[in-house]
Order: sequence, then C-alpha cells, then structure tokens
Amino acid sequence: MRNQPLFDANATLGGDAFGDLPEWDLTDLYAAPDAPELARDLAWLETACADFAGAYEGNLAGLDAGAMLRVVQEYEQIDLIAGRIMSFAGLRYYQNTTDADRAQFLQNCQEQITDFTAPLVFYSLEVNRIEDDKLDALFGANADLARYKPIFDRLRAMRPHQLSDELERFLHDQSTVGAAAWNKLFDETIAGLMFTVDGEEMNLEACLNFLTDPDRAKREAASHELARVFGDNVRLFARVHNTLAKEKEVEDRWRKMPAPQTGRHLANHVEAEVVEALRDAVVKAYPKLSHRYYELKRKWLGLDVMQTWDRNAPLPMEDTSVVDWDQATKTVMDAYGAFDPEMAKLAEPFFTKGWIDAGVKPGKAPGAFAHPTVTNVHPYVMLNYLGKPRDVMTLAHELGHGVHQVLAADQGELLSSTPLTLAETASVFGEMLTFRKLLDATDDPAQKKVLLAGKVEDMINTVVRQIAFYDFECKLHAARAEGELTPEGINALWMSVQAESLGPAFEFQPGYETFWAYIPHFVHSPFYVYAYAFGDGLVNALYAVYQEGDADFVPKYFDMLRAGGSKHHSELLAPFGLDASDPKFWDKGLSMISGFIDELEAMEG
Repeated sequence: MRNQPLFDANATLGGDAFGDLPEWDLTDLYAAPDAPELARDLAWLETACADFAGAYEGNLAGLDAGAMLRVVQEYEQIDLIAGRIMSFAGLRYYQNTTDADRAQFLQNCQEQITDFTAPLVFYSLEVNRIEDDKLDALFGANADLARYKPIFDRLRAMRPHQLSDELERFLHDQSTVGAAAWNKLFDETIAGLMFTVDGEEMNLEACLNFLTDPDRAKREAASHELARVFGDNVRLFARVHNTLAKEKEVEDRWRKMPAPQTGRHLANHVEAEVVEALRDAVVKAYPKLSHRYYELKRKWLGLDVMQTWDRNAPLPMEDTSVVDWDQATKTVMDAYGAFDPEMAKLAEPFFTKGWIDAGVKPGKAPGAFAHPTVTNVHPYVMLNYLGKPRDVMTLAHELGHGVHQVLAADQGELLSSTPLTLAETASVFGEMLTFRKLLDATDDPAQKKVLLAGKVEDMINTVVRQIAFYDFECKLHAARAEGELTPEGINALWMSVQAESLGPAFEFQPGYETFWAYIPHFVHSPFYVYAYAFGDGLVNALYAVYQEGDADFVPKYFDMLRAGGSKHHSELLAPFGLDASDPKFWDKGLSMISGFIDELEAMEG
C-alpha cells in the first residue's frame, strides 16, 4: 500500500537501558484488533468500494468537472480508511514480527482490503483513457478539481505502460500471494535469525550493533558470525531475490517498461537522466570522498589495512559514553527550536503523546522509520535506540520525516504523500541542524574531529553506500533478466560494487560477499536507495543557501514541506535558486562532504 513504512538503511539499532524509552500508543488509529470501529470501517470500505464502482465504472470520460471532483473526493476517502486499517495492522506487526497472531491479523487485513478494493482497478485505467484536452478543460472549469492535477499527472505517467482492464485486475488480485508474500517471508526470516557472539545469543539488530563496538575483536567476531548465519541462509535469500526480480521483469516486460528502474522513477516523479546524473557524479567522486576518508580512518585506527568490520568502528578518540533518552530528546529539540520555534512545537507531540517506539524488544522490526499513517491521524516513529551518538542523529532524522508528514497532511490523503526523492528532505535537514548545533557548541579540537568524522561517515553511508547499493540492484536485475542467479553469482555482483565504492584502504573477509542478504530495501522497495543520495545532495545544496543567509529561507522551507507531493522537485527548488537537472547541482552537494574531509585532513597537520 502507499503508506507502507520505509526503513532507513543507515538507522542504528537499540535497547532499553537508556532511561524511560517511549512506546507507541496506537489507540489514535484503533483501540484493538477487535475494536468495533475497525469492524465498522472494514464494513464501510467493502460497501464504499462496491458503490464507487457501481456508480462510476464506464462513466468517467463523460463526467463534468463537479462530478469528477466528487469522484476524486470519494476515492480519497476510500484511500484514507484503507490506509488507516493497514497502518494499524502494519504498526502492530512491526512491534513484534514473530507474533503469529499479529502476522495473521496483518495478512487477513491485507487480503480483505485487496478483495474490497479490487473493483476500483477501473479508476486509473479509465482516467488514463480520457483525452488530454478534455481533462485540461475540466481543470480549467473547477479550481478545486485543478488542485488534484498532480495526482492525475502521476497516474497518466503510467499511460504508456498500462495493461488491459482484465490483466490489471488479475495483478491486483494476485498481489497478496506474489511480492507481498515474499516480502513477508523475508521479514519473518530476518526477524527469526539468531546469532551467537562471545557465548551470548542475540538477534540481528544486536549483532549488527557489535560492528560499531570499540573492541576490534568483538567487531571481528560479530562480522564472522553474521557471515556464518547469512551463509547458512543464503539460498533462501537468493530464492527471494531471484523470484522478486523475475516477477518484476515479467511485469515490466508486459508493461513495456524500458528499464527495471523506470517504474521507480515514474513513482518518484523524477526523470531518469536526473538520477543518472546523480549516480555518475557520486561514482566519479568516490576517490575524493570514501577512498580519501577511509585512508584517514585507517591511519587513525593504526592499521596497515582495514577489514570490513572496521568500516563503522568508533574512532580511538571518540567518547564512548552512552546518551540517555532525555539527553537525546533535548539535543534534537534544541536544534529544531534554534532553527525555528515552530519546528520544535511540531516535534513535541512525538515525545509526549506515544508517537515514538524507541526500545529494542524481541521480534521488533529492525532499523528505524517514520510512518505517515493517514492525514487525519498523525505519523508514528520507530527506533531501536542504543544510546550511541548516531542514534541521536537517527532520532533527528526520523523526527524530520515526522514533522514533514505533519506539515504535508493539510494537502489531504492523495496529495500529502511525497515522492521518495523528496521524502528525505526534512529528515536529512533535521540531522544537519542537529550536527551543526553540536559542532558549534564544542571548542575541543578532538571532539570537533570526532563530530566531523561521524558526519562524514553518515554522509558516506547515505550517499556513497546507497549509490553502490543502487548499482548492485541495477546489476542484479540486469543479470536476472538473463536467467536464474546462483547465490555465488549474486555474491560476485555485491563484491564488484563494494570494492569500487569503499576503495583501496580495505581488504574483504571471506563471507562478506553475503552481506547483501539482509538489506530490506532490495526486497521491499527495488531501487528505493538512490532516494537517500538524492535527499542528501538536495539538502546539502539547500543548507548552503541557508548558510548564505537567505532572509526568507525559513518560510520558504516550511512552504516546501507543506507542499507534500503537490509539486514537482523543480517547482519546490526554484524559490531557492536550485535546479536538480543541472549536473553542477550534485557537485555542489558532494563538495560539502569533500569540504568536511578537507577540514579533517587539515587537522592532521
């Protein structure tokens, strides 16, 4: 569904020994799975979908502007109720993915809503058959309808790739036993994996956390254990990837998509050439970004060569004390408030009203996300908080998503949803505000060095690593189009991008070739990952405008977030004098990272 939560690839993971960690209160959605309101909404949804199809199927092309507006508003209400039900079922499930009752409830909701909404398939098909002139005349005749034009534009971007009504209905009905079922198998397998480090059994999150441990022996042990467990399960993960990539290839072929990435670009409302300009700029910058930084880090760690388990190692001069929850909250809220008091005011309810679930619990989904739910409720943020400085940045990041989603909610259910390329704007900006606040508050050169290095590492993880992930996916889907891939074949594709992106400072342990297996984005959202690099580059360019002292920056920034998905990236960036289609735009963003590395090199004397 549209409002499936998006997991952040760089999120750190957590536990509950850091103060009073908040938990979700989902009653703003529904009080319980057996709540009468939920039963009422399911019954309403079934009737509303049938009535909608009965009233409008076969008639859309003949409607006047007023009638078309009513159609869109009715469709929006259906979307809102379906989204509310699936948000509740999904969030409950992510709190404990190993709970059979929660998994069953989610599956049952998914199947019911798929069945109920099956009659709606005609809607997008008929909208796409209306002539351009006719649609333009409708928009011209009714300003309220014209507000929804971006929705029609996005729907109609799929016109060349639309199948027959019957085939579209089949794909809709079949979806719960297709990709959704393989997604669920992946989620449940990942959540159930257990790892043993130093005689202690733990889940994936806790084991991954060891990769940032100051003790190199622990990092190495965790890395070998990850490799062992991934290796034991690699055939299942290879089967998931083979099946999903093949399913995508079949559907893309029927839809006459020119490339596996096309569907994602259309969904993101971004041109393929803009994404390729970003990708090329980042790959070209590997030597001056990741290669250069990791060479510095190798020296700091006193190593002749780095192993993969050293990539996220803390620096020798780093403060290893944990940050409790209250301190993390204050740090982020102060940074948001310093930018503008309104930003802190928007963020406050997340902490006070049960909108954040922060602790690590058995079976809880990995990583972190901000889920918008629906526009007449509010977002929920999930973390796995471990008290590390990077966990504070993860909080700043997810809270940025939440604030963005709150501001965009006024657009309504259909227009609030931001394309993935712009969805990272407020989150990365929130991180940057928090980082700058911390940097400005320290006079200690060693602490400044740690902060700068930490930010560079986060930016490399967000830009370099995600573009390497994107290249891996491009290679994977291209290779799968030629035939079934063995686990060894997928491993080789992974290693080809890892060596190129990380650079000569690294040696690669046997077993690291399977580390593609646990990345959820490859399964849940193919080609999603470039949105991180897009968002980081965009925010770096935006932040440069902010630093240059644009007097109207704050109101323009809030307007940008309020726009949600109602404007194209070119319209949103224009007030700031920025243009993502200009290759120099990406160089501007990358030069900020390079500048931080310059500062770090200068500190070496």
